[in-house]
Amino acid sequence: MKRYLIRGAAAVVLAAIGSLILSVSGLELKTGIIIIIGVLLAGAIFALQLGAEKFSIKAFSVLMIGLVIGVLMSFLIRAILSGLPDTTFGDTPEQVQKVAPKFINWAWGISLILFTYLGVVVANRGTSQLSMFAPPDESRSGAKGRSQVIVDTSVIIDGRLADVCATGFIEGQLIIPRFVLKELQTIADSSDHLKRARGRRGLDMLNRIQNDPNIEVSISEADFPEARDVDSKLVKLAQELDAKVFTNDYNLNKVAQFQQLQVLNINDLANALKPVILPGEVMTVRIVREGKEFGQGVAYLDDGTMVVVNNGRDKIGQKLVVSVTSVLQKPAGRMIFAEVK
Repeated sequence: MKRYLIRGAAAVVLAAIGSLILSVSGLELKTGIIIIIGVLLAGAIFALQLGAEKFSIKAFSVLMIGLVIGVLMSFLIRAILSGLPDTTFGDTPEQVQKVAPKFINWAWGISLILFTYLGVVVANRGTSQLSMFAPPDESRSGAKGRSQVIVDTSVIIDGRLADVCATGFIEGQLIIPRFVLKELQTIADSSDHLKRARGRRGLDMLNRIQNDPNIEVSISEADFPEARDVDSKLVKLAQELDAKVFTNDYNLNKVAQFQQLQVLNINDLANALKPVILPGEVMTVRIVREGKEFGQGVAYLDDGTMVVVNNGRDKIGQKLVVSVTSVLQKPAGRMIFAEVK
């Protein structure tokens, strides 16, 4: 709150200075108009101060280029008007002396506002072509044909990101959007113990991959205020960069595929690497808990695959030799059904 009060006071002071400059500039403006202009200047300055927090270096460079173009065009208009013959403004020297300064000053002021606005808009539309003056963000300046992978929060807190990247299966540059980092920090600061633990584990994963010299990581400052949630921002960023989406989120996976984006899913990778188990195979498992149905016991393989054993409910804590009866493949993983042999 104190920060905004200081900025507001600074904006008012600057607007007062601007009003003073207007009053002594030779323009015949009434006091009320000068005050209104000063208030508008204060509001504009305050809005610029708030917006500056979200500006990147590239956005600031583009804004300055647009402002320079607008100012130069307005001075060009002023020079053209000043070079017009005196007969344009009146038939007598008195009329010329009275009309010419007002007309030129008003025309210059209007052209200054108009061309400055147009300069900023045109510069913003042509951002991709202004790389000489406003270098693009590091996450958008990859070499042609270079693979880029945008990492979702679900993958970061999953805990397997660093290990998968260390194997070299993920090629290209990993891009961590700033809005994903904010979401991860919110999770790490959560009052819920489990969420807080997952968030901190995700931060540890980021530190590991950032310290790995074989993994290239980049922070993207791109943001999409019109998007309501992180998933929508990820999809928009992936479309803009033509990048892959690295996620474990089922809904984001489907939305990205619908948008014809390439999706990398650790669960799909883990399922693809699991050994093929066919009905009739024999294995040894340890029953760890009861199943949902009557008489069922539940065990787990080393890779986390759930094994539901019929008639294994009363064998909790024991190792049993079981025979596979069927295998059920689900989006979240694989489930094996077996009988005690």
